[in-house]
Amino acid sequence: MSPRRRARTRPNQSRWPRPAVNTETSDLVPPVKPVRLGNINVPVPVVLSPMAGVTNWPFRVLCEGYGPEGLYVAEMVTARALVARNPKAFRLCRFAPGERVRSLQLYGVDPVIMERAVHMVVDYDGADHIDLNFGCPVPKVTRHGGGSALPWKLDLFTELIHRVVGVCGPAGIPVTAKIRVGIDAEHETFLEAAHIAQEEGCAAVTLHARTTAEYYGGHSDWDRISQLVQAVDIPVFGNGDIWTAEDALAMIRQTGCAGVAIGRGCQGRPWLFADIRHAFEGSDRREEPNLGQVGRVMKKHVRMLVDFYDGDERMAVHDMRKHVAWYLKGFGVGGATRRAFMDCETLAGFDGQVDQLDQDMPYPQAVADKPRGRVRYARKVRLPQGWLDSRTTTHEERQALFGADPMDASY
Repeated sequence: MSPRRRARTRPNQSRWPRPAVNTETSDLVPPVKPVRLGNINVPVPVVLSPMAGVTNWPFRVLCEGYGPEGLYVAEMVTARALVARNPKAFRLCRFAPGERVRSLQLYGVDPVIMERAVHMVVDYDGADHIDLNFGCPVPKVTRHGGGSALPWKLDLFTELIHRVVGVCGPAGIPVTAKIRVGIDAEHETFLEAAHIAQEEGCAAVTLHARTTAEYYGGHSDWDRISQLVQAVDIPVFGNGDIWTAEDALAMIRQTGCAGVAIGRGCQGRPWLFADIRHAFEGSDRREEPNLGQVGRVMKKHVRMLVDFYDGDERMAVHDMRKHVAWYLKGFGVGGATRRAFMDCETLAGFDGQVDQLDQDMPYPQAVADKPRGRVRYARKVRLPQGWLDSRTTTHEERQALFGADPMDASY
């Protein structure tokens, strides 16, 4: 398939080749206003944060179906793999026909490779919005200078954003950036990074209010979100420890952020976006599905995954395993049932296990507001040798970084 210039044929699918809450005031609804990102209007400033292995189009469709007209961002796609035309990268770039805004997150360390990847997005009419990943804390990324380690190098960070915005601007694609507070308490980067993002033309910035060293442990520091809101003129989305709709309200009220980004809180709970929609409308209605209703969501999810994997039931059912653990969290189904789901290989086998669940088991309130997914601190932040010695990169550092991009052409 040869690339085409940006012809607007929406809502058709893109042309990628196939292969802590203040309870005293929690009943007050803060003012929530639409956010404008370039030519994209976000009526309700709620974002599904990109999560690797989670926010492919089936999960995005589920969340958007429950939620308000926000942004539902695809899982991270690596620029090098996209440039190499890796089939999995193309799969991750697919959007369902009904997605209102096609939001794509890109990751890379080499500004030239990132620029080439963004040109491909434009040529294939592959997205309406691009988010840049400067928030990933995992060692395999940070030890090569990527993710949340990259803003420490101001020259590299600036050049990367400059090149991406330079391609996206003429195409009418707004660019945003996802960042963390910094590498650790002694090496904070968020204020400088946000100012650079603003100056280079980013439409908004999302702050996960933890350092790399904090990983996903403890509670995120919402005061840092407040600080950033005061420091920049572009919209700031707050991210970190939003487990309930009340948390979303509290973050906006306490920080003044333009909107919220939801990550781990929606794992196994796409209906969290319905709760947030109700809360922003001033309603106290909340979704509390019993196990039978959750089972129906699971069946819908796995069938969309079959489509995502081009009819491969085995791949879809295997991918669904992590979601099953999240969907069943708190329900008293027993270890044998959970293990049986892990042994499923076909859609029929999966359906059979869902049908055996106690359809009337009530929603587990005990875990409704508890953390989900990863909760630990990083054992040690992995960085390139001598990374913290200077805020700029040397020629030798760049050669080492770009030749050893951790997210290479393979997946």
